[in-house]
Amino acid sequence: MNEKWLPSRSFQSSQRNETGGGDPSKMPTLPLDELQIMEKDPQTGKLRTVPALHPDQKADRCFVIYKAPPVDNCAAGVEEYLERAAFIADDLDWLLALPHDKFWCQVIFDETLQKCLDSYLRYAPRKFDELSAPPSAVSDMQKRLHRSVFLTFLRMSTHKESKDHFISPCAFGDILYNNFLFDIPKMLDLCVLFGKGNGPLLQKMIENIFIQQSNYYNDLDETVPTILQVLSDILQRCGLQSEGASTEPQRLEEKVRINPGAMPLQELRDVVLYLCDTATTLWAFLDVFPLACQTFQKHDFCSRLASFYELSIPELESAIKKRRREDSKLLADLWQRFSHSRKKLVEVFHILINQICLLPILESSCENIQAFIEDFLQIFSSLLQEKRFLRDYDELFPVVDDVSLLQQASSALDETRTAYILQAVEGAWEGVDRKKASTTKDSSPSKAPERPRASEPSPRAAPTQPKPANHEDECAGAAAAAPAATARISGVELDSLISQVKDLLPDLGEGFILACLEHYGYSTEQVINNILEERLAPALSGLDRSLNRQMQPGPTPLVNSRHNVFQNDEFDVFSRDSVDLSRVQKGRRKGENTRSLLNDKRVVQEQRERYSQYSMVVDEVPVQEGAAEGQLCRDDYEDEYDDTYDGNQVGANDADSDDELISRRPFTTPQVLRTKVPHEGPEEEEEEEEEAEEEGPKPDHFIQDPAVLREKAEAQRMAYLARRGYRHDGSSTVTGNPRGHGQSRETTQERRRKEANKGARANHNRRLMADRKRTKGMIPS
Repeated sequence: MNEKWLPSRSFQSSQRNETGGGDPSKMPTLPLDELQIMEKDPQTGKLRTVPALHPDQKADRCFVIYKAPPVDNCAAGVEEYLERAAFIADDLDWLLALPHDKFWCQVIFDETLQKCLDSYLRYAPRKFDELSAPPSAVSDMQKRLHRSVFLTFLRMSTHKESKDHFISPCAFGDILYNNFLFDIPKMLDLCVLFGKGNGPLLQKMIENIFIQQSNYYNDLDETVPTILQVLSDILQRCGLQSEGASTEPQRLEEKVRINPGAMPLQELRDVVLYLCDTATTLWAFLDVFPLACQTFQKHDFCSRLASFYELSIPELESAIKKRRREDSKLLADLWQRFSHSRKKLVEVFHILINQICLLPILESSCENIQAFIEDFLQIFSSLLQEKRFLRDYDELFPVVDDVSLLQQASSALDETRTAYILQAVEGAWEGVDRKKASTTKDSSPSKAPERPRASEPSPRAAPTQPKPANHEDECAGAAAAAPAATARISGVELDSLISQVKDLLPDLGEGFILACLEHYGYSTEQVINNILEERLAPALSGLDRSLNRQMQPGPTPLVNSRHNVFQNDEFDVFSRDSVDLSRVQKGRRKGENTRSLLNDKRVVQEQRERYSQYSMVVDEVPVQEGAAEGQLCRDDYEDEYDDTYDGNQVGANDADSDDELISRRPFTTPQVLRTKVPHEGPEEEEEEEEEAEEEGPKPDHFIQDPAVLREKAEAQRMAYLARRGYRHDGSSTVTGNPRGHGQSRETTQERRRKEANKGARANHNRRLMADRKRTKGMIPS
C-alpha cells in the first residue's frame, strides 16, 4: 500500500495563503490524533484522506499468550516455554521498533497484543513466588521478556516522544481510557512486577496517566471497596468475623468454615499465599503512587486494615506454629510468606499515615496543620483496642517519634489525648518481651517508608542490572526490618527466646538453639527459617543438634554492686589480679609492744616543728654579737595600726539605765488613745492651715504685659511643635510685601498652600459645627 504522510489539503492551502506557498518542512506539526494521511483506495485506486489513527494502518501480526516457566523444570515444559517466550519477545521488539504512528495504531487496534500483555501481568512470577533453580536459558529469556514488556508499557504511557511525534494530552487520556490500555488492576500488577529497581520511572508513568485522565481516580475510588472485600474474604475463609461483616445466619447448604488451626495444610497454604499476594501488591502500589492514599482513606482504610490485622494475623501465626510434625520445608515457606505479609501490612498503614497526616504537617504552615493533627489523633484513637497491631506497628515505626513530631510542629497539641495514645501503646506491650532493636531507618515522622529499590535493583528490569545475591533478604519477616541486636541477652529473656524455638522444633537441644541465637543476633525468626531450610552457617552445621545447655554461674551481684572507700585501691583483690604481698603484714610486727608504741614521739615532734612556724609575738629578741644596727631596725615591728585613742574609755559616760530611751525623747500619748476635747479639733486645723499658708510661697500679684505673655506662649508653642516635627506655617511669608512692590516666590507658594488648605483650619467650618451643636442639643434653638 503506497501512502504518504501529509497534512490535509485544506490545511496545506491555508498555509500557502498565509506564508505565500513556503517550504512544507516549516509547517507546524499536528498531533497524531489530528493528523490526516493521503493513500490510494485499494478498490478504486484514487487518493483518499484518512485519519492517521485508523484500523487499516494496523499490521497483521498475532501475539501469543504468555505462560509462566515450568515449576518442575521438565525438558518438555522448558522447551515449550522458551519457544513461546521467544515469539513474544521478538514480537515486542518489532513493536518497539515501529515509528510513532504505526506503534499507536498497533496498540489501539490489535486485540491480540492487549491479551498478550494482560497474560504476562497475570502469570509472570512475582518476587515472593517459590521457584526451583531454573536453567540459565530460562532465566535469560525471562529477563529479556521482562524488559520488553516494561518498555512497551513505558512507551504506551508517554504521549510525547519528540517535538514532531506526539499526541495531544486530552486525546491521549481518552485513548488510554476508552481502549482500556490501562486500568487499576493493570497498574497494581505493574507496580508489584516492576516497582523494585524501576520505582522513579514507574512513578512518573502512573502519575502521567492519572494527570492526563482524571477518570482513573474515580475507578480507584470504586476499586477500594473491592480490596476491602478481599480482606473480608480472607477472614471468612479463616472462619473469622470482622466488625463490619454481615450478621445474617449461615445457610444450611453453605459449607461450614473452620479456623486456621484446624485447616488442612494445603488450604492453609492457599490462604497464606492469597494474603501475601494481596499485601505485597497493595504495598507496591502505594509505595510507587502515594497520591492514592487520600482515595483509600475516604473508605476508612486505616482502621479497617488494623482490624483485619488484629483478627487474622494471630490466628494464622498460631496455626503455623502448631504444625510441628508436618512438612518442614512447606512450613518454612509458609512462615517466610506470613512474616513478609505482616511486614507489608504494617508498612501500608505507615504509608497511609505518612501521606495523610505527617507529610502535610511538615509541608504546611502553622495555621493549616491543626486538621492533619486531628486526623492523626483520630486514627490512632480508633485503634487503641487493636493491641497486637499497635505492638507490631510500634516495633517498626515507634509511635512516640510521630507524637514528638506533632509536639514540635504545634504548640496547641492536646497533651491529654497524646498521653492517652502513648499509654495505650505501652499497654499493648504488657506481658510481652519487648525487644526494641536499634533500627536504622532513612525515613523520619515527616518521610515515607524506606524503598530498597536503589540498593537492590530488579533482576528483570534490564539485562545489565545485577541480580540480588539472596532472595531471603527480600522476603524477610517483620522482625527482619531491624538489624539484630548486638547486646547480649541473658536471664528470663533468653529463656523465653529458647522456648519459642523449642516449641516449634522440640527435637533440638537448648545448647544448639542458644548457639544459633547468638549467631543470628537473637532473632528467633531467622533461626527457625534457617534450620527448617537447612541453610545454617558452617559454624553451626557441625554442632550436635541435641546439645544441652551448660548453665554457667554468673558473678556474685553483691561484688559487682559493691562501692566503698577501698574501691580500686592497691589491695582490692576484686578489681585487680596481682597484689604486692610484700606490703601486706599478717599479725603484729616483731619487737613491737604497747609501751614502745606510746613512747614513740616522732609524730609529736613533727607537729611541734610545724606549729612553731606560726609563733609571731615574742617578748625579747636576742641580739647576736656583731649584728648591724640597720638590721635591727629592719627587724622592728612596724604596722599601720593607729593607737591614738587606746587610752579613752569608750561608753563610760553613756546612760545605762532603763530610762535611756525616755531621757532622749519625751513620752507622747498616741492620738488614738487621747481623750477628745471639743475645742481642740478645729483650732488645730486652723493652726495647721495658717502654718501651711505661712510656709508656702507668696503669690506675685504684679500683672505682666499681655504682649510679653503672648510672645512667651508663642515661643512655647513653637518649641512644642518643633519637638513634634511640625513645620512652620509660614504666616509671615503669606503677608508678603506691600501692594505694588511684587511678591517673592515663597509668598506665592505659601498663599497657594493657604488657599488649598484653608478649609482645615480657622473658623471656615464654624457654621457646620454650629449646626452640629444645635442638633446635639448644646445650643438652645
